[in-house]
Amino acid sequence: MAPPASARPAPPPPTTSGTPEDSGRTGLDAASVRRGFFEHVRYSRGKNPETATPHDRFMALSLAVRDRLTDRWVKTARTYYEQDVKRAYYLSAEYLLGRALGNNLLNLNMYESAASAMQEVGVDLTQLLEMEPDAGLGNGGLGRLAACFLDSLATLGYPGMGYGIRYEFGIFSQDLVEGHQVERADEWLKFGNPWEIVRPEKAVPVRFFGRVEHHQGPDGRPVARWVGGKTVIGVPYDTPIAGYGNNTVNTLRLWQARASAEFDLLLFNAGDYERSVVEKNDSEVISKVLYPNDAFQAGKELRLKQQYFFVACSIADIVRRYLKNHSDFRDFSRKVAIQLNDTHPAIGVAELMRVLVDEKQLLWDEAWSITQETFGYTNHTLLAEAMERWPVSLFERLLPRHLEIIFEINQRFMRQVQIRYPFDVEKQQRMSLVEEGPEKKIRMAHLAVVGSHSINGVAALHTDLLRRDVLPDFATMYPERFNNKTNGVTPRRWLAWCNPRLSKLITSRIGEGWATDLDQLTKLEAHAEDPEFRKAFREVKRANKVDLANHVRDLRWVQLNPDAIFDVQIKRLHEYKRQLLDAIHIVALWMKARREPSSVVHPRAFLFGAKAAPGYHLAKLTIRLINGIAEVVNSDAGTTGLQVVFVPNYRVSLAERIIPAADVSEQISTAGWEASGTGNMKLMLNGALTLGTLDGANVEIREAVGDENFFLFGLTADEVIARKKAGYRPREVYDSNTELREALDLIRSGFFSPEDRNLFQPLVDSLLDEDRYLVLADFAAYSSKQEEVVRAYQDQEGWSKKCIINVARAGIFSSDRTIKQYAEEIWNVKQTRVE
Repeated sequence: MAPPASARPAPPPPTTSGTPEDSGRTGLDAASVRRGFFEHVRYSRGKNPETATPHDRFMALSLAVRDRLTDRWVKTARTYYEQDVKRAYYLSAEYLLGRALGNNLLNLNMYESAASAMQEVGVDLTQLLEMEPDAGLGNGGLGRLAACFLDSLATLGYPGMGYGIRYEFGIFSQDLVEGHQVERADEWLKFGNPWEIVRPEKAVPVRFFGRVEHHQGPDGRPVARWVGGKTVIGVPYDTPIAGYGNNTVNTLRLWQARASAEFDLLLFNAGDYERSVVEKNDSEVISKVLYPNDAFQAGKELRLKQQYFFVACSIADIVRRYLKNHSDFRDFSRKVAIQLNDTHPAIGVAELMRVLVDEKQLLWDEAWSITQETFGYTNHTLLAEAMERWPVSLFERLLPRHLEIIFEINQRFMRQVQIRYPFDVEKQQRMSLVEEGPEKKIRMAHLAVVGSHSINGVAALHTDLLRRDVLPDFATMYPERFNNKTNGVTPRRWLAWCNPRLSKLITSRIGEGWATDLDQLTKLEAHAEDPEFRKAFREVKRANKVDLANHVRDLRWVQLNPDAIFDVQIKRLHEYKRQLLDAIHIVALWMKARREPSSVVHPRAFLFGAKAAPGYHLAKLTIRLINGIAEVVNSDAGTTGLQVVFVPNYRVSLAERIIPAADVSEQISTAGWEASGTGNMKLMLNGALTLGTLDGANVEIREAVGDENFFLFGLTADEVIARKKAGYRPREVYDSNTELREALDLIRSGFFSPEDRNLFQPLVDSLLDEDRYLVLADFAAYSSKQEEVVRAYQDQEGWSKKCIINVARAGIFSSDRTIKQYAEEIWNVKQTRVE
């Protein structure tokens, strides 16, 4: 539930516009908001105020807020076209936007007027805010980063636009049934989305399958025509992205797949009802679900279809927009920057080449120069399975012209490699865009690298590993292309909105400027020495913990102790993120507390939030284990002081509740596996102390706050490699550590799964037989550092000082800083004022 408006910092008011007659649509005062609300109850919902349901009221208020965005939205687009500015286009398969109503009220500086307007008509604004579903457009950090970037682009006034897919069902909604994850369809669009506007006039046809015809053009040049096959229509839905305290409203354009022929009336009239809608169903499945299971051939085909569909729509749209102000392509890369957010949209390199060469008749070399100057590629992972490779046979069938283009790109590129490294055949094979083998595959990351002028990692360590281990041959050949852009988070949603108590406290000491200049938080450091400020800081944290405890009670029927240490691990479930290490430690801790009650020196509450991919068996078993542990541990919390909660269906709106209440931020991935992480930054910004490895952005967080304000444990990335090379034997670790052995034995015995005593055998076997992510190797160091955490927490004055220093030094992790670096060092786009 949203806290009082008075607790939030207020941005400078945007310039209002419109005449008195239209103030019901543009005015920000309570009377105008109330008038707009009633208009939409009647004219958009078709109701009287007395018969309007709570959902009608939510929709009416949201539409009234959208009205106030629309005037700025139109002016922003007009300003960009009139000034012919260079624009950054962000292509991403995911956008984890969270709820929009509260965020828009904050950015428009109209939360108080909206709350007042609703109060006057007997409506509780906080209850309306709770009615909004999270937009089901993403899964994890990739999508949330994209959302933070959109916020920063608009707040800083950069001409930018996001492109993606309008997933009907998103990832999935997670239920827990007897401790097991059960996936349900996330029907986030079931009751409509008040923020989007459909633009059918800008629909784009997208071809799949077919064949390529080659002939000579009138000028003797070879011409390729992609013909036949099947056409799907991409229909754009636009969502306004408001800047904080300014008039900029940028656009997120999401594509929905529609059939080119919705309905076959002849088949229907002949009684063949199922076949009459086959094409409609086949086409629309493209935008149904995020990341369909690619364990099967049909799933692989659908994933590639999704990627090409949204990229083809987006590039067609980008080209159309460019040609509004230009008659040729000489200035294309001076007016257009396209950023590939990870490898999913890498097919964009081949698609832009197809458009320029086949449709616009540019010569290959000119088109290739434009393409390379236009694209930037952000790599977000060190996982081999995420560096997508598609079978040549699938490409040949689904995208035959693109396969030809990729082969041509590869042939020309390999000539350069052979000239540079004439006698290194292995290097040539490693760098090829085509992976040889029983089944030839296209290396999509290689396509993105070769077709882009900039390749960036998302944390200093990640970029180093990218250069050294993942793409070393390319980094050697093109060192000038590789750079680092450490991720960041928007302070508007992740402090001003989600933690208004702390925001108010900060503002009372250093003013309001921090919301758009997070470096101003450094002024707080002097207050870390002030006992009164430390006390106020602790009071804020405890109030947030009480709020979370009440919410958890309503969700999971567990009453958390707000005086306990809230130890939080909230992130996607994956073995390398090592939720299993956390769980095993809890078992060992509980066993010790049962034997020696005096060992519990302070109550502790361990909170988890995570979704596992539907086909990821070990990850889903880990969720079941955590819930099994929770059931046992919570049954005697009065004795041990320990509590465990797995909060189901982790999402942005849930993170907004958990993060302000966290004491300890678990960032315990195996060193060398996490690209960056942004949850670590959000938790730091809200005053949680990090317990973590030297992985991803943890490295930079520790550098910022100092070793004394960071709980470091575990092997480094180089030590992980060395340990494995030396012949890592996890059973020896198991045999030598009594606490670890007893905890694993208890898990293996079925104690936490009485319905199936062998349920967790695969988890234990994975650790004892291989332990790929060195859970056992880091267990002793992790347990020791957990003890240090408890000792530090006992000194509340010292703990508060550490927390305040973490907040004070979080400025570097603002997504505003990240976006400025992209804008200045990769895109060359300029801030543009919208009057």
